Amino acid sequence: MIVCKTIAELRTHRIADSGFVPTMGALHEGHLTLMDKAKEECAQSIVSIFVNPLQFGQGEDFTRYPRPIESDLEAAERREVDLVFLPGEKEMYPNVPSTIVQVPGITELWEGASRPGHFVGVATVVAKLFEIVQPKIAYFGRKDFQQCAVVSRMIHDLNMPISISIQPTVREADGLALSSRNRYLSPEERQIVPVIYEVLSKSKEGLLLGIELESVLGDARRKLISAGFELDYFELVDEKSLLPVRELQNQCTLIFAGKIGRTRLIDNLQVRS
Repeated sequence: MIVCKTIAELRTHRIADSGFVPTMGALHEGHLTLMDKAKEECAQSIVSIFVNPLQFGQGEDFTRYPRPIESDLEAAERREVDLVFLPGEKEMYPNVPSTIVQVPGITELWEGASRPGHFVGVATVVAKLFEIVQPKIAYFGRKDFQQCAVVSRMIHDLNMPISISIQPTVREADGLALSSRNRYLSPEERQIVPVIYEVLSKSKEGLLLGIELESVLGDARRKLISAGFELDYFELVDEKSLLPVRELQNQCTLIFAGKIGRTRLIDNLQVRS
């Protein structure tokens, strides 16, 4: 496995038929599954590890975000990744960026409303990484549902010659979606958080049985709040526009965000494809 810390070095090793997995490190089985898919479908698998300061707002967890670089590299090597791009902040942003990437509309809802500027940071760093790596396919996990929608829209609107492959959410046995932030949870909080997937699943079941949407959403919100969550949102949205829908339709997904203790978690579940 080759580890490159500079853009120039990476460009000497990458090839056209590459599958790319951009990450912020603290790798878990969800990331590793994406690496497996890249290795399976492309001649070269490339992973980036970079904690992007542009996507963290004031008071968020940039400074305490986990950075277990050695164990991340070991995990990537065990999965036989071909190349890891491990740039420092000065390599990615030698100067304060004067050029940013904005994807209007879908970035202003949900995570974008709760975390102003977050998706400008996401779109900007992903566009930079795409230009640096120039992959054939980029792999993302569906757990970050809105991020997938933003990146898909950016690729389409800018005619980037990249395919995006969105892979299913990887979960613990009790349903908790894998996330680097799960390690922030206390033992007591870890016992509570499987309720997220339980509520998503029961809400989906209720909608497919024909129970009225507002009743389903109201019950779900009450259960999450009573479990101890500071609820940000629990909604049914159109998968393309991300706007709330008021009745069951094709291509709709339940989305959740909420905080328990100091940890903010997100999840989603497709109701109809």
